[in-house]
Amino acid sequence: MVATVAIVGRPNVGKSTLFNRLVGKKLALVDDRPGVTRDRREGEAQLGDLTFTVVDTAGLEEADADSLTGRMRAQTEAALVAADVILFVIDVRSGITPSDRQFADLVRKSGKPVVLLANKAEGRSGLEASYEAFTLGLGDPVPISAEHGEGTSDLYDALAAHLPAPEEEDDEDEASWSIRIAIVGRPNAGKSTLINRMVGEDRLLTGPEAGITRDSISLDWEWRGRPIKLFDTAGLRKRARIDDKLEKLSVADGLRAARFAEVVVVLLDATIPFEKQDLTIVDLIEREGRALVIGLNKWDLVADQAGLLKKLKEEAARLLSQVKGVTVVPLSGLAGRGIDQLMEAVVAAHEVWNSRISTAQLNRWLADATAAHPPPAVSGRRIKIRYMTQVKSRPPHFAVFGNQLASLPTSYSRYLVNGLRETFDLPGTPIRLSLRQGDNPFDKKKR
Repeated sequence: MVATVAIVGRPNVGKSTLFNRLVGKKLALVDDRPGVTRDRREGEAQLGDLTFTVVDTAGLEEADADSLTGRMRAQTEAALVAADVILFVIDVRSGITPSDRQFADLVRKSGKPVVLLANKAEGRSGLEASYEAFTLGLGDPVPISAEHGEGTSDLYDALAAHLPAPEEEDDEDEASWSIRIAIVGRPNAGKSTLINRMVGEDRLLTGPEAGITRDSISLDWEWRGRPIKLFDTAGLRKRARIDDKLEKLSVADGLRAARFAEVVVVLLDATIPFEKQDLTIVDLIEREGRALVIGLNKWDLVADQAGLLKKLKEEAARLLSQVKGVTVVPLSGLAGRGIDQLMEAVVAAHEVWNSRISTAQLNRWLADATAAHPPPAVSGRRIKIRYMTQVKSRPPHFAVFGNQLASLPTSYSRYLVNGLRETFDLPGTPIRLSLRQGDNPFDKKKR
């Protein structure tokens, strides 16, 4: 079992910078402003031969329990409960503050092993400043610089004393058999609420405020015995409305999560569905070549559900022609309704996205399709389509061979794509079509 190490401390002491250092990637958003991190973010860390799960947390602050800051603190306290080891981080440049002392007491009461990290201790002056941390009563401080990577050998020694001996790695990589699902949408569509209901705990920060989620948070989950990796993302607004640097970083992080996902659930607010921004998000996901499912959240707030669902499915077919046949699932993240139907649609979309069609089947279909609707003539010469094959899946990608294909109208390419989608049952997934000049490489007579 992999140990869990939580990084805690007051805001802006460098917790996210240390998190990124330990996981070896810039996963957590980092900014000079305090309070950037809100949710718990987990990552697989490696320090020498030590492998563990590291958890980045929001800065510990005193606040009313119902406020956003209070809910952030509750998430951090939950991380303390779940951790095997706690890294308590202070900023030696600022010195020991009353908040540091107050939260040192909280960490001490947890009863968990604690490693005290004196961060930003670059150079001799920083090392001397770290001595003040002895007054917290949490043992010897470990001077480090998370930004510059200094002090990692001392951190290794401190952690090794509390973590189990390294185990041999399992040959089976979970990432190779789990489905990666990103939940994206406009701000306040209910993405975090939905994921909390799916995993069965208040794992992500939620509330009436729009734009609570900043980092893209990944969570491991299991549905009907199948491993799933869920990615919560920041709300995607119109680019023209984004002028804050931190929001730009959050949006970029969310888009990166969508690119690395296999299936993307675009979550719409059922009370105001198919806004222009929703269509833009779907178009983006299609261009990235991800499998797609549309979720209609807050369905419990809708009147005349049967009539509206029929209308919205018709709208989806009309507005989202590039992913014709995409599954539209009504659900309520708050009430926990429709989650099984959503996951059934996700698994089905994943299978379609991975589809492979034999060359023989494709060319029998191609012969019928071109006979029923021949390609047009260009400058008196008819375009000839000789052959088709599937070159890859994820998403399905087909290559068409023939003469004068550079002059093939877009409308005819669309005819071929729609025919492939209908004949081989490829609803809602992006389909790629490459036009290649040249002879049929499988034509034995010419060879």
